[in-house]
Amino acid sequence: MEQEQLIAERLEKTIIFDLNGSEYGLPVNFVESIETSLPITRVPHEKSYIKGVINLRGKIIPVIDLRIRLGEQLAHDSTDDQIIITRIDDTQVGLIIDNANDVLDIPFSLLENPPETIGTAKKEYMHSVVNFEDRLIILLDIYKLLNLEEIKIKETDE
Repeated sequence: MEQEQLIAERLEKTIIFDLNGSEYGLPVNFVESIETSLPITRVPHEKSYIKGVINLRGKIIPVIDLRIRLGEQLAHDSTDDQIIITRIDDTQVGLIIDNANDVLDIPFSLLENPPETIGTAKKEYMHSVVNFEDRLIILLDIYKLLNLEEIKIKETDE
């Protein structure tokens, strides 16, 4: 039993998702759910990466287009997109992605500091990179990605 606990402490359970042909990951403990086909209500005069808000089970949740936030490309409207619902403390934020496709236990020993650039992803939002099972995965820093002071989002009840 102690050996299993030691192994668990050395692994990062991570949600893996696609965005513009690259694989990204977020720690599973920050992810509440993955949603599809939710109507997004646009909010005027918001930052370009804030797509709008959704009503998820009576909660109004802001939604960020991760493509724009990471500087990957301009947003596109697609009914195939998914929204990862994340939570930091008491704040929920949705992230538009192409497709969530895996949950992996990534050994901490494989985490590497990000190089200056990987594709067009902004280094400031990257926590680390990992070459895992012949896949290059960019692990995002959820706190920097959802800089709540910068985004100035307040969750409200409907």
